[in-house]
Amino acid sequence: MNEIRSGYIAIVGRPNVGKSTLLNKLVGEKISIVSRKAQTTRHRITGILTKEDAQFVFVDTPGFQTKYSNALNRAMNRGVTQTLGDVDLVLFVIEAGRYDAKDQAVVRLLPKDRPVILVVNKMDQLKGKEAMMPFLAQVSADYDYAAIVPISAAKGKQTDVLLNEARKHLPNEGLMYPEDDLTDKSERFLASEYIREKVFRLLGDELPYATAVEIEKFEVEGELRRIFAAIVVDREGHKAIVIGKGGESLKRIASEARQDMERLFGGKVYLEIWVKVKSGWNDDERLLKSLGYE
Repeated sequence: MNEIRSGYIAIVGRPNVGKSTLLNKLVGEKISIVSRKAQTTRHRITGILTKEDAQFVFVDTPGFQTKYSNALNRAMNRGVTQTLGDVDLVLFVIEAGRYDAKDQAVVRLLPKDRPVILVVNKMDQLKGKEAMMPFLAQVSADYDYAAIVPISAAKGKQTDVLLNEARKHLPNEGLMYPEDDLTDKSERFLASEYIREKVFRLLGDELPYATAVEIEKFEVEGELRRIFAAIVVDREGHKAIVIGKGGESLKRIASEARQDMERLFGGKVYLEIWVKVKSGWNDDERLLKSLGYE
């Protein structure tokens, strides 16, 4: 029997390079929310993949923020740096053909005392080795990577190669979590993330990033879950956008989030959502802690 390797693996990178898509593809479930908008991942989310010879415990960090400086972004950046100090391996994700000062700002945070694999996502954007080789030479000059693996997270291309490479760098610890665990996050937390994802996806560019979700009540009755949640916005004008004409936007957010929850939880969900205004929440340290941000 093969030895079972296991360890914690951080997934880091600038915003919107596909970190959450990669986590979900590797774990096989939607653990981390996915949106085309940058800055959707605000919490460190652990996804767990157990195979015959290894257990990969993935930590999906927020994209490191360089553009804004409010309490929310400071909390997100602290999450990145704290995570890098607590893991066995780092996957640094960049986008094929795109590498600039924002990526290099993350490179400067990479730990010197543990292995880092460079993951080049969206590899199908670069056509042929003629384009890929010079790009890889450019990015590998900035750091001594343990390996470089081009992938397409959305299509699942080369993710098996990435897992094989990652396994080499995990300690021989045996299983750290039960084999059927997918995440260490509570259903309550995942419910809030599913709602927030729908806000990002369905409201397009209409709504600024000043939104959060509070689960005010989460009750389990057999196979039924009753969930009562508030979408928190910064201004009255934002509240009208979330609700939409005749309440249509809020109804759609609730309907699609409920369907996602029922698939993951494996049972019926009664979901009630409303919208409330907490002005300045994303730059108020005390309020952020009440919403679950460290």
